[in-house]
Amino acid sequence: MSSEKENTGLKRSLKSRHLTMISLGGTIGTGLFLASGGAIHSAGPGGAILSYLVIGIMVYFLMTGLAEMGAYMPVAGSFSTYATKFVDPSLGFALGWNYWYNWAITIAAELSAVTMIMKFWFPHTPSIIWSAVFLVIMFLLNYLSVKGFGETEYWFALIKVVTVIIFIIIGILMIFGILGGQVIGFKNFTVGDAPFHGGFMTMLGIFMAAGFSFQGTELLGVAAGETDNPSKAIPRAVKSVFWRILLFYILAIFVIGLIIPYTNENLASSDVTVSPFTIVFQKAGIAFAASVMNAVILTAVLSAGNSGMYASTRMLWNLAREGKAPKFLGKLNKRGVPVNALIITSLVGTLAFLASLFGDGTVYVWLLNASGMSGFIAWLGIAICHYRFRRAFVAQGKDLNLLPYKAKLFPFGPIFAFVVCGFVVLGQNYSAFLGDHIDWNGILVSYIGLPLFLILWLGYKFTKKTKLIPLKDCDLSN
Repeated sequence: MSSEKENTGLKRSLKSRHLTMISLGGTIGTGLFLASGGAIHSAGPGGAILSYLVIGIMVYFLMTGLAEMGAYMPVAGSFSTYATKFVDPSLGFALGWNYWYNWAITIAAELSAVTMIMKFWFPHTPSIIWSAVFLVIMFLLNYLSVKGFGETEYWFALIKVVTVIIFIIIGILMIFGILGGQVIGFKNFTVGDAPFHGGFMTMLGIFMAAGFSFQGTELLGVAAGETDNPSKAIPRAVKSVFWRILLFYILAIFVIGLIIPYTNENLASSDVTVSPFTIVFQKAGIAFAASVMNAVILTAVLSAGNSGMYASTRMLWNLAREGKAPKFLGKLNKRGVPVNALIITSLVGTLAFLASLFGDGTVYVWLLNASGMSGFIAWLGIAICHYRFRRAFVAQGKDLNLLPYKAKLFPFGPIFAFVVCGFVVLGQNYSAFLGDHIDWNGILVSYIGLPLFLILWLGYKFTKKTKLIPLKDCDLSN
């Protein structure tokens, strides 16, 4: 074990089960519970399943690539550090700050969502109270210890996983008439022009929704730096996470598509009382279905915010260690928690309080749009890093059998992931360019993340005069 891994000061307290659940927890959330209904409504059940399947395969290649690098070189900086070592320090700088910003904004967005969820039970309480309460809870969960974070994330994720499993079982029983008294069968797959509705351009829009839903899987790369026995835990987590995510998403969408016709207008709503999960549970005769789903969605939002605070704090701490952020952010407390980075990140989370000043929902949409592109940029970075890592490994004459975990189908995997991800990034809001007038506001909202990233990347490149690292010179010391 190298001295770098021993002396970072981070505690290797995360077990394999924590890692698996952190990845699952980061992925199963409002994307599945709420957005899946909109996907089915827009593209039909077949279109939604196909979109999620393609994005799922892309994420698989990204995660196996990340696992290959993470098992060999487990660092908290993850792909930001890999980009610095295998591509160009300017790309590492831009990816690190981009990822920090992505998750810091996501914390704020999740806290805005919390206010909307709590109004279901307490319609007359001020939003600012709920934002403050949940911000303090997330801060404390991260402040106490990494093991405490891992444990709470494990239980948050377990609630969501159990909900999805119960949902799929109840749905299948309803489809065959065992529950609910009537056989539903496959008739809703052929309602109107189902299973595919709206054509290719509609599916492009669903790609976006699917991409957002899967964001968070790359958290296991960031958690690698605090994982006990990473060379075994990371590959194990990647294998199980991918199949579970695919199974949960595809099966859940399949069940929703069979029980609720895509023409049902409620599917397009983001209101928890008519979320696809709530509708199915109500049809099965479960009382308080809306209240139960609201509680589950609350844990999903808390879990996403909690993971976001963890990931952004570790990324900021690592940037400080590499001299790419102010030095004081690299400080750890005696429990191995980067306290200063956590405080700064939490302060950004207080942006959520704006939700109470400008009407619930509006700020949430803006914050989400601002960070929307960032997750895809991080994924593009992972694909580039993996491609360069493997090529450098071979160029330096190293034996591939030295890798604790080997990603399958190289170089197809990272190239496929790069192309699909690039396609999604550029197609974020293609409709803004069509029609009689270009929708400049729509373009600004959708693509704002791209110029921000380019300014970071090129700004660092020109001021520090960094260059692309030749394959023979890439730092592969683990």
